[in-house]
Amino acid sequence: MGTNERNKLVFTVKDRCRVCYTCVRECPVKAIKIINGQAEVLSERCIGCGNCVKVCSQDAKMYVDTKAKVKAMLASKSKVALCVAPSFPAEFTEIKDHREFVGMLKELGFNLVVEVSFGADIVAMQYAQHFDDPKAKACISSDCPAIVYYIEHYHPELVKDLAPIASPMVAMARIMREKYGEDTKIVFAGPCIAKKAESNEVDEAITFKELRSLIEEYGIRNKDIEWMDFDPPRAGKGAIFPVSHGLLQTANKSEDIAEGNIIVADGKQSFPEAIREFECGQLKDHHLELLCCEGCIMGPGMTDTNSKYAKRKNISDYVKEKLHNMDEKQWKSDIKAFKNLDYSQEFKAASRVLQTPTGAEIDAVLESIGKSKPSDHLNCGACGYDTCVEHAMAIIDGLAEDEMCLPYTIEKLHDSIDELNYSNEKLSKAQQALKQSEKLASMGQLSAGIAHELNNPLGVITMYSNILKEEVMEDDPMRQDLDLIVDQAERCRKIVGGLLNFARKNQVNQSETNINNFVKASIDSIIKPENVEVSFKSNLKDPIVHIDTDQMMQVLTNLEKNAVDAMPNGGQLNISLAGSDEQIEIRVSDTGIGIAKENMEKIFTPFFTTKELGKGTGLGLPLIYGIVKMHKGKIDIQSNADKTQGPTGTTFIIKIPRS
Repeated sequence: MGTNERNKLVFTVKDRCRVCYTCVRECPVKAIKIINGQAEVLSERCIGCGNCVKVCSQDAKMYVDTKAKVKAMLASKSKVALCVAPSFPAEFTEIKDHREFVGMLKELGFNLVVEVSFGADIVAMQYAQHFDDPKAKACISSDCPAIVYYIEHYHPELVKDLAPIASPMVAMARIMREKYGEDTKIVFAGPCIAKKAESNEVDEAITFKELRSLIEEYGIRNKDIEWMDFDPPRAGKGAIFPVSHGLLQTANKSEDIAEGNIIVADGKQSFPEAIREFECGQLKDHHLELLCCEGCIMGPGMTDTNSKYAKRKNISDYVKEKLHNMDEKQWKSDIKAFKNLDYSQEFKAASRVLQTPTGAEIDAVLESIGKSKPSDHLNCGACGYDTCVEHAMAIIDGLAEDEMCLPYTIEKLHDSIDELNYSNEKLSKAQQALKQSEKLASMGQLSAGIAHELNNPLGVITMYSNILKEEVMEDDPMRQDLDLIVDQAERCRKIVGGLLNFARKNQVNQSETNINNFVKASIDSIIKPENVEVSFKSNLKDPIVHIDTDQMMQVLTNLEKNAVDAMPNGGQLNISLAGSDEQIEIRVSDTGIGIAKENMEKIFTPFFTTKELGKGTGLGLPLIYGIVKMHKGKIDIQSNADKTQGPTGTTFIIKIPRS
């Protein structure tokens, strides 16, 4: 795969991606775009470091698989050489002898198997010459392709400072074609994803994980193969190249703080910081040896990326054994044979630096996610960005979403819960009102039938009782009984009248009314004990409403009488008016005994009353309910009868349209 295909290295399996933002946090260039909570790799910004692949617990981040191309190459008649990265002992730990490993690779179909370590030997010499040249300017090592991509795209002004030296892989490819012919197909196997797009001089690149998969797929077993050594040229100390400081050790240099002028930095946190300081001139005259991973032994193409120090030990053991058994004379001869090949490399700037948003743009985004002042900037990192400002900039660039901010999302969730609770409360009240309406409709039909059947006999009783009263003498003892019959019959007539008023949908005869004067008139029409204090307050700018005065007078006087009855020991009766251009609100409050919770649902049910026997018919509140509904309004009750919960009392709230 060549450099023109660099944009296809890493991709997202959307079905597996969860809302965790771990890949955003781990990406050194933030080449991740969040779309509807899913993290999509922006291939045009990706440097192929593979951090997102390593940290994704859901395996949602994948790198391009090139096994099929390698298999096709092996199936062809071409001579295919496999260049094995020096970190192979850290991957294939189950294989104790490298000759066994080479034999398995030959069995797989490769004609030649060589160590990239020899290329590392050559490259290390190139660096040693550069480091020792007093006239050479400070440079940045170019053997890690992810570092090269990072500088080309995000620090293009430093491209001139990249060491113009090919990587060990490219150097080995040139050596192989020099030794074995230009028609030799070169396959590289290593721990790095970025190597897949580093150079067209390599025909194909696969990771160690892919190589292991090929060995398993072809069913190659250790016991079935012939042991072989690596094909020449064979490597020397370059085998130490994949560990941190490996280049320096291969070049026989040290990172001496007192005398040295070489600084080593590896890992996603360290290398960007070293580059920034180099760019600012703080590391003047210092060479940088940089690795994107914490040594190549921790590359994303390794099967296990956890056991760092065990891997380092495996490399160290292999190098010790190799140096002990190496044919130094032959090694020097090979070095001499290939020393004068061209190992130079050119790099091109291709800036992908995004334009920095203005302060006003950043502040506007921060305001939108609830960060209006510096103390709101928690910089918790839950969004994947180090600071709230960086997150805001990513939102402006279209890479991030507001909901990535955990505190903001939690606050929105709380608001949504509050809104949901409010909606549920409104729905519950609507359901209760519907139940009440259905109940009252049924009671209305029953009441109408009862009232119709009782009216005629009551009329007869009343008429004949009065006739008998006229025929009986004043001092006749029977007259007292007849008076009782007439009184009770009249009481029954009033009850029947109330039933009829409740049952039928009376017409509302609206007229323009000054509600302030109307309420005052209702207060004047009731009997108020001396121990009950009445207050009236109006906040209406416009007191004119359209109501049925007769019916609404029934509503107010009934509520006021009930309030007085609820305060046998005295108290405060408060009536207030408020409203808007569309409706008015009437509140009738008392400081009486209140209504028990268990009676609240039954309060508008006909014939239900909490008054003593003979003092209430239980039709007053149902009648009020019906009148308010006929005015297209609504009536609510707030009441407390438990002294432990606060002051007792009841408030009726009536809301009706102005017309």
